[in-house]
Amino acid sequence: MPTRDQQIAAFLKGAGLVGAERRVLAADASFRRYDRISANDTTVVLMDAPPPKEDVRPFHRIQNLLLSMGFSAPRPLEVDEEAGLLLLEDLGDRTFTRALHEGEDEARLYLMAVDLLIELHRKWASEAPLGADAVPPYDDERLATEVLLLPDWYLPAIGGAPLAQDRKAAYREIWGKLYGRARGVPETLVLRDYHVDNLMVLEGRQGISACGLLDFQDAVRGPVTYDLVSLLEDARRDVAPTLAEAMITRYLDAFPDLDREAFAASYAIMGAQRNAKIIGIFTRLSRRDGKAAYLQHIPRVWRLLEQDLRHPALAEAAAWFDDVIPPPQRIVPAHRPPDEEKE
Repeated sequence: MPTRDQQIAAFLKGAGLVGAERRVLAADASFRRYDRISANDTTVVLMDAPPPKEDVRPFHRIQNLLLSMGFSAPRPLEVDEEAGLLLLEDLGDRTFTRALHEGEDEARLYLMAVDLLIELHRKWASEAPLGADAVPPYDDERLATEVLLLPDWYLPAIGGAPLAQDRKAAYREIWGKLYGRARGVPETLVLRDYHVDNLMVLEGRQGISACGLLDFQDAVRGPVTYDLVSLLEDARRDVAPTLAEAMITRYLDAFPDLDREAFAASYAIMGAQRNAKIIGIFTRLSRRDGKAAYLQHIPRVWRLLEQDLRHPALAEAAAWFDDVIPPPQRIVPAHRPPDEEKE
């Protein structure tokens, strides 16, 4: 059985990149990593997604879907799905995050991101592209599994007792009633990690083509509100309320027939679901995977969750949180690496 390095070397050789310079470009919260490959005065990106922990097929499927719709996803150059290896067009290094740190106009970038969502949602509504049926639905079971990450990981991490079955059942029931209301808006392609770390500024391209898309392998079919929440309720950076309100208004102005009350309820529900999930995921990354850096964002995510819970549609969920995890317990868990957890 060849080692991973041997598999990668054979893959690069097959792509005519023998002896090419290879350096780590990025790693993320999953088991994927990305290397930049330099050869013949050009660069490409190697996605290394080792099976069985990772599967490149969803990424490749959504990649082709986005490209067919005219959006700036990285083009596939060489693909070995079985080995979990892809060579991709290099979209550069200038994420929105980096551009913001360099002083790029914040409103301009957010306008581009929102305008891309508007165009994506219009195209999906008018004529879903070939392959759209293969995108999985954001169904109740998936949503429930995600939102349970908070009680399953966060509560034990702050020293709480395991959640009693009746309280867990009540939690699931509350969210189950909310999901139907969240779907009171049109369905679209939901990229799910649509935020400034995964959006690229592409020089030499115009309009929304200048917005590159990354990290969309978990895409689903779900409410149009989800990616807007992902962008404006960012777990890793603060977005001023005035900017968020202006971007929501821009989106709504593009869809004058969209019911505003239904949209506001869906936005709050999807925001609360996402933020509860993120608190659980960031805690799990610390406890299970030894990645402590994500814990620093938990206070922000709690603030966002509390903001969402203030919507009247979420009154029952807000009462559950006040009862089970009252504000004094909404803290940053202590980091304990996996080996320490086993002791």
